[in-house]
Amino acid sequence: MLMRVASNSYTNAMLDQFNTLVARQNTLQSEVSTGLSVQTPSDNPVAMQNTLNYLADNATQQQYSANISTLQARADTVDNVLQSLQSASSQASQIATSAGNVTTNSPTQLATYADQVNQLINQVVTAANTQDPATGQYLFGGTASGAPPYTTTTGANGDVTAATYNGNSTVNQVPIGSNLTATVDIPGANPGATGARGLITDQQSGADFLNHLISLRNDLQAGDTTAIAGTDTANLQHDENNISFQVANNGVQQTKLTAAATFATNNTQSLNQQISDASSANIVNVMVQLSQAQTAYQAALESGSKIMSLSLLNYMPA
Repeated sequence: MLMRVASNSYTNAMLDQFNTLVARQNTLQSEVSTGLSVQTPSDNPVAMQNTLNYLADNATQQQYSANISTLQARADTVDNVLQSLQSASSQASQIATSAGNVTTNSPTQLATYADQVNQLINQVVTAANTQDPATGQYLFGGTASGAPPYTTTTGANGDVTAATYNGNSTVNQVPIGSNLTATVDIPGANPGATGARGLITDQQSGADFLNHLISLRNDLQAGDTTAIAGTDTANLQHDENNISFQVANNGVQQTKLTAAATFATNNTQSLNQQISDASSANIVNVMVQLSQAQTAYQAALESGSKIMSLSLLNYMPA
């Protein structure tokens, strides 16, 4: 007795085979077009997880690089201000040294010196209220960077009689690497014995640049050469030392940032290579596999065509 063979069993089997071969071709063609061997987690779960981890690490590294670039630009702006303050400090010291010599200075000369110091006071206030051109933040207000850190009080003749600091002594630490932070910010004033040294006023170093300039100007106007030669000159030396420290510290921070930038670039290149190694397809091998898959698909089509062309009468008794 001959068993009848259901015609749809052949059809279903062939369709399953065709779908498998088509899916295989599509996968290989996608690898060729994208250059990636991992498109979905099911392609290679381990490789996909590694790729995702590398991509996350790379995104973090890109943020570090952006932070470094921002800090480097900010450090350059701070350095320009420091150079201006260093110049003002040097001029003030020269004026104090010259004015302290009672044998060579007339009241008129002392008044001229006083006018020059007034200009220096205004120059220092302007410098201390410098904004970051990239963000608009005030550089020397600590974390209170949304408003000018210094305001002044002027007398009837327009001279600055007092300068008030409106910021704080806290500075932001910015991540530039794994467990590594940096800052190029300097608070305008730090009246405490710890923390970041203040730029204009700093208890740790004895600096109080604006008030020392105001005192020098007042002593010049009063003709008090004794105070100029003694107290004013000594105070200005504290200011000069503090500004020199800030210049040197800014240089140290810039060196730190340069090293971090180099590391970030190298780390990014390494991560990109790891991402490529984990997810990239071997194009030569994939092309061979694609050719084989296409050949198998054509063979399946021809085989299916021959089978389907057979009449069911071939399976029936005569």
